Amino acid sequence: MVPFRRRSASITDALDYEVAQEQASALGRAGRALEAALEALRKHDRNGRTEAGTRQRLVAEAGEALWYFTIQRECCGLRDSRVVMRDYGVPQEVQNRMGIFGIPDRRR
Repeated sequence: MVPFRRRSASITDALDYEVAQEQASALGRAGRALEAALEALRKHDRNGRTEAGTRQRLVAEAGEALWYFTIQRECCGLRDSRVVMRDYGVPQEVQNRMGIFGIPDRRR
């Protein structure tokens, strides 16, 4: 019976490793999406554009990306979102849009 347990443990260990790899990969993708959404918003603001609808859409997209990133972090056991808000420089208006509104006019 002992060899069977060892074999089962190694299969479980390999599966745990694969799951951890996928979690890390998904967290990285979500982080890059958040960075891109925040950069698009910052670029829009730096350019001094005044299209309110465009800015509203960019804030909503950043809020959605923040929501997905926060959920993925929590799935990885990282519960303190204050670190994300500080390190990524997430504006309060994006935090306020996180996860509660849809993205207006999402045609692509």
